[in-house]
Amino acid sequence: MSIITAARTLDIRFPTSIFLDGSDAMNPDPDYSAAYLELQTDSDDGLSGHGFVFTIGRGNDIESNAIGVLASRFVGRNVEELLGDMGATWREMLHDSQLRWLGPEKGVIHMAIGAVINALWDLRAKRAGQPLWLHLAGLSPDEVVDLIDLRYLSDALTRDEALEILRAGKVGAEDRIAQLLEEGYPAYTTGPGWLGYSDEKLERLAREAVADGFQQIKLKVGADIDDDKRRLAIARRAVGPDFRIAVDANQRWDVDEAVEWMSQLAEFDLAWIEEPTSPDDVLGHAEIARRLAPMPVATGEHVQNRVIFKQMLQAKSLAVLQLDACRVGGVNENISILLLAHKFGIPVIPHAGGVGLCETVQHLSMFDFVGVSRTMEGRMIEFADHLHEHFVTPAAIVGGRYQTPTAPGSGAELLESSIETWLFPDGAGWKAI
Repeated sequence: MSIITAARTLDIRFPTSIFLDGSDAMNPDPDYSAAYLELQTDSDDGLSGHGFVFTIGRGNDIESNAIGVLASRFVGRNVEELLGDMGATWREMLHDSQLRWLGPEKGVIHMAIGAVINALWDLRAKRAGQPLWLHLAGLSPDEVVDLIDLRYLSDALTRDEALEILRAGKVGAEDRIAQLLEEGYPAYTTGPGWLGYSDEKLERLAREAVADGFQQIKLKVGADIDDDKRRLAIARRAVGPDFRIAVDANQRWDVDEAVEWMSQLAEFDLAWIEEPTSPDDVLGHAEIARRLAPMPVATGEHVQNRVIFKQMLQAKSLAVLQLDACRVGGVNENISILLLAHKFGIPVIPHAGGVGLCETVQHLSMFDFVGVSRTMEGRMIEFADHLHEHFVTPAAIVGGRYQTPTAPGSGAELLESSIETWLFPDGAGWKAI
């Protein structure tokens, strides 16, 4: 038997605002940050579990404190019991009768639940000697369904329907695993499109994206319509007429404004408009989707829980579902979202524009391919080429495709040297700025 001996929570921030990496119409000066957790144990293998919540600077300390409060309940607990029933462990936090008042199932506390459960999944996969995606793919359909919470979802997805999806996912799973290991998973890049970049940098990075084998680029829009037209014209000339370009407004507009603005950009043959309005506005997204059709609407990085995703799917609010590894309540809840998306026939193309998101969300897409959707057609994972060097097992792109991770765990573990340098505000990197 082993126990969790400590929950180490850290406020890690990177000064990405200096070069305007990550800048968009609503977030002009982001400092990519991680409210970071390490669950330490007394086991002979010396393994620990790592998880985090992605933020963009101020408030990262608030999230770190919330993670610390939640994680402290597991210090002194039996590791084998916690990892042996990850559904029960997740629901212990999700259904806490007093914590729920702070949500329920939304905001700082819900994301903190995700960080803790993701750290436990990281530990469990490491103990199994498997990358998280492969570890999840090896579970039986009943084991997977036991992980999730179908409360509030049963009008859209029943246990029997979830089991049917997962049983179908077992057929040919070994072939899909072999395919992943050989080919990797398609990627698109947001690298050229940050709003603070010069026209020259946009053009150069767009051309490089094509040369590097990416299937799509994405540009931020919404600050100024004339600027958007100019930048999209530059991008279209750089990548050619048949290459996919998506745009992202980061919740900038009201419904009518979104329709008017995007109607003016439709000439650029866009792959989708992302987050055109508030992530909570289910019916607003549906109205935008109806009026802009056939231009697809994509959203999800700020959708707070599986219930909102359910409503968006029911209301036909989105054509591309962009789940996030750190926004909802962790791996467990994201599995239920993958199942919902498959039930409604909507492709999952995750959000990964932030520190550590590429490293972690790739495991969810790869599990989806092996055990849920069984296809990569029309599927990609976002890639933002920032800060990967700070991770023990960084995400890798070759020929525009994620290289399938083989190292045990979820990919969330930061290098100790990076922690020491970018611990806020006293790390050496921050003292030097």
